[in-house]
Amino acid sequence: MYSKLVGQTDKINQQLARYGVKFGIYKDGRFDERLFPFDAVPRVIGAEQWAQLERGLVQRVDALNAYLRDLHSDARIIRDGVIPEHFAYASSGYLPQCEHIMPPKGIYSHISGIDLVEGEDGEWYVLEDNLRIPSGASYPLVARGLCRRCDADTFRNAPLVDNRDYGARLREVVDYVNCGGINVVLTPGRYNSAYFEHAYLAEQIGAVLAEAGELFVEDEVLYYRDATRNTRVGAVYRRLSDEFLDPLCFLPESLIGVPNLMAAYRAGNVAILNAPGNGAADDKGIYYFVPQMIRYYLGEEPILKNAPTYLPYYPEDLEYVLANAERLVIKDVAEAGGYGVVFGSELAPEALAELLDKVRAEPRRFIAQEVVDFKCLDTWIGGEMVPRKADLRAFVLWGRKTTVWPSGLTRYAREAGSCVVNSSQGGGFKDTWVLSR
Repeated sequence: MYSKLVGQTDKINQQLARYGVKFGIYKDGRFDERLFPFDAVPRVIGAEQWAQLERGLVQRVDALNAYLRDLHSDARIIRDGVIPEHFAYASSGYLPQCEHIMPPKGIYSHISGIDLVEGEDGEWYVLEDNLRIPSGASYPLVARGLCRRCDADTFRNAPLVDNRDYGARLREVVDYVNCGGINVVLTPGRYNSAYFEHAYLAEQIGAVLAEAGELFVEDEVLYYRDATRNTRVGAVYRRLSDEFLDPLCFLPESLIGVPNLMAAYRAGNVAILNAPGNGAADDKGIYYFVPQMIRYYLGEEPILKNAPTYLPYYPEDLEYVLANAERLVIKDVAEAGGYGVVFGSELAPEALAELLDKVRAEPRRFIAQEVVDFKCLDTWIGGEMVPRKADLRAFVLWGRKTTVWPSGLTRYAREAGSCVVNSSQGGGFKDTWVLSR
C-alpha cells in the first residue's frame, strides 16, 4: 500500500528541510535547529481500531476537562476523597492565580495531546496527557502533503481518512470561544523549539502570529498593534508556558508575556487556549487518578488503559518501588520532553540507589511505571527495513463538541532497542494513516 513511498524518503526529508520543518533545542546557552527525521513508512490504524481509540480519547479528555472545572471551583472530587487534597494542590502545574476563573464556554483543554502506545497484547495504553501546549500536529500535516506530491497514486488508491482538515478543526475551536476580535497565535519567538509550528498553524487558521511586544491590554481588553492601528483580540492560542504569560501575574522577569493579560482573561474579554492552570491535570502524578475521574464524573468504565503505575506518595507503593526499581520506569512528574525519565534497568547500582534516595525524600515528585512491552513498527533506516519502538500522540479538540483528529504524530526511536522517541532525545516521526474501511 505504501511501498512506493519508501523510495521517496530522502527526497521528502530534503523538502522538509527546505521548508524549514525543524525543531530547535536551546541548551547550555546555545540554540541549535535540527531536522526532525521523517520515515515514509506510515503507522496504519484500521477503521474499527480507530473507532475504539476515538471513543476512549473523547472519554478521557471529557473527564480531564471536568476535573479542571471542578478543581478550580468546588473541588468536589477532593471533598469526596477520590484524590487527596495535598496531592492535587501540590502539583507544580496548579496555579492559585487561576482559582475561580471560568474560561469562555467552560472549556479548559481546547487542544489535548494524548500520548499512547500499542502493547504487544493488542491493547492501547495511555502514557501521558498533555493539556498545556501540546505540539506536533504540524509535522504529519506537512509530511502528508509532501508525500502526496511525491506519490499521488498511493493516496488516490489507499482507503484513507483525509487528515488535511486539522486547520479547519482548530479554527472552529478558536472561533467558538472567541470573545470578540481577531485570533492571535502568541509565540515566544523564533528561538522556541516549535516556532515552525507556531507560524504554520497561524497560517492554517487565519490568525495573526504575534510576539508579546505586539500586544497590550487597556481597560481589561487585549489589543494587537501594527503600523496602522490597534485591533481588539478575542482569542489567544498561546504557545508559551503559564509562568511566562503575564509578568504581573506570574514570573515578573518574563519578557515574552503580556502585562495584564490575565486581567483581560479574568474579565471574560479574551479566551486563552489552552487555559492557564491546565498543568494541574497533566501532572504525571495526577495521571494515576484519571481512571477514577472517568468513573467519578462520567459514571463510565475507562475505555483506554493507563500503564500500570505506582505512586510513592502512598507508603505501600513506595515500598513496592523501592523493592522493584530495577525493572520499573521512574519519572519526575514535573519534567517533559523525555527528560526526567529513567529506566531502572539501565542504571548502575550506585546511580539507582541515589535516585531511590530522592524518591524517599520527595515521594510526591515521582511516579513509577511497569515497562509496557509496546509494538515495534517497520521503519526505513540506512537503506533497510528495521523494527523500531514507536508511540502515538493523538490530538483531541474540544469546541462545540469533542472530536479526535483522524491522524496524529507517530514518533519512533532511531536507535535499536531504545524506547525514547522524543524529538529532543533524537527520535524521528512518521505519518499516521487512519483507514476509512
